[in-house]
Amino acid sequence: MKYRNAILIVLLVIIADQLLKFYVKTHFSNGDDVKIAGNWFRLHFIENEGMAYGLKLSESVAGKLILSSFRLIAVIFGFYLLKVIINKGYSRGAIICGSLILAGALGNLLDSMFYGLLFTDSPYSCFSGYYESMHSMLQNHNQMAIAHVTNFGHGYGKFLQGKVVDMLYFPIVDTRMPNWVPFLGGKNFVFFEPVFNVADAAISVGVLTLVFFQKRLIHKGGSHAETIAESAQPIPGAGEAI
Repeated sequence: MKYRNAILIVLLVIIADQLLKFYVKTHFSNGDDVKIAGNWFRLHFIENEGMAYGLKLSESVAGKLILSSFRLIAVIFGFYLLKVIINKGYSRGAIICGSLILAGALGNLLDSMFYGLLFTDSPYSCFSGYYESMHSMLQNHNQMAIAHVTNFGHGYGKFLQGKVVDMLYFPIVDTRMPNWVPFLGGKNFVFFEPVFNVADAAISVGVLTLVFFQKRLIHKGGSHAETIAESAQPIPGAGEAI
């Protein structure tokens, strides 16, 4: 697999991730929840200052800067590492997984780097609500509570201090547990509860695929030159048959 093909995968994920984030950021109030496919797939707009699925390193500005700086270093190293594994002839599956992980890291890094400079804030407010459809949401909520693009550098934050936009919500199971269930008895149980984005999904797919199929994926496939050389070797016994 060529390096440009891996970069194409990265670009496609980034485009999908950023387009959805831009739309949600500029059309949703923070906290808006819209049904897309029944109750089990919804768009639920939230922002977080931490890692994937809302995890945080720290509540402080310093913690945010450390996390964003680490992301930046990891992404730069990721592009180098991706080229290395391609040049060493690793399997197509391993390269695709690496591309997905890199794309996800870069997608969330872009939020941290630039969203604070480009957008006005999206504070939680009484204008957010639960809607049965996109049409209902767009028709009924207060447009003044929605963020908009502003002059570069005049947004809600500084460089590397932007908030990551999350919106994908899949509460496939939402029920109250029976009283006899240990620890969870009588409590509301939701699966899957975290709200995430396309970048988070790309990271998860790449990592989980490598974890569960590592024996099949993490190996060197051999260079093109080696493949040609092996195919050119004479078949044993072929000369004796003449």
